[in-house]
Amino acid sequence: MLISIKNLCKEYDNEGVVTKALCGASFDIKAGEFVAIMGPSGSGKSTLMQLLGFLDRPTGGRYFFEGKDTKNFTDDQLAYFRNQKIGFVFQAFNLLPRTTVYENVELPLIYNEKSDSQAKIKERVQSALRSVGLEERMYNFSNQLSGGEQQRVAIARALVNDPALILADEPTGNLDSKNGLQIMKILQSLNNEGRTIVMVTHETYTSEHAKRIISMLDGTIVKDELVKRRRIADKEKGLLK
Repeated sequence: MLISIKNLCKEYDNEGVVTKALCGASFDIKAGEFVAIMGPSGSGKSTLMQLLGFLDRPTGGRYFFEGKDTKNFTDDQLAYFRNQKIGFVFQAFNLLPRTTVYENVELPLIYNEKSDSQAKIKERVQSALRSVGLEERMYNFSNQLSGGEQQRVAIARALVNDPALILADEPTGNLDSKNGLQIMKILQSLNNEGRTIVMVTHETYTSEHAKRIISMLDGTIVKDELVKRRRIADKEKGLLK
């Protein structure tokens, strides 16, 4: 089991006022799954994403990653897992301005403990960019790209360390429908190759590109179900609105 969480909770204390952002979340995710975490603003989905990505610590419950109990992980251990085990894709792309596509994708390798040669690093960067169809734009600056291309670069950056998990936070939120669909098809293709993907979204259509949807409301999980592939296929053919 790649991920197993048991009664996971997160509370925030603001001058004595306690807010429960997440309460009692429990589920498992196997390697190779494509899971969408869906819910309206304030549902707790972003909080859950931060906990899964080791960007924050829970205030209750347990989180097991690759069979390891993360409760007593040190800050250094969390940093290692963020860099080596997880690839992040954000809504705002988070690319470095005035730097090339190559340099943006290379960035996680700079913090990688493995001392790869420059030739090996270039091979890994090229392979990641090839996966999203942007190898020919390798030496363009990031601000010369369209929004859809920038998000594809962000996906390549997430892939370059060959992570166990890709976390995508509203990956189509800043894109038009055409580019958004292209990004979802790339994520589906990566999943078909065996990549494990967990995606946060508030859009029903986007969530249906996953194979499983975990729905949240007011900090709790209210539904966990498989996606009906026929429905998403019909939508892409224009048969459904």
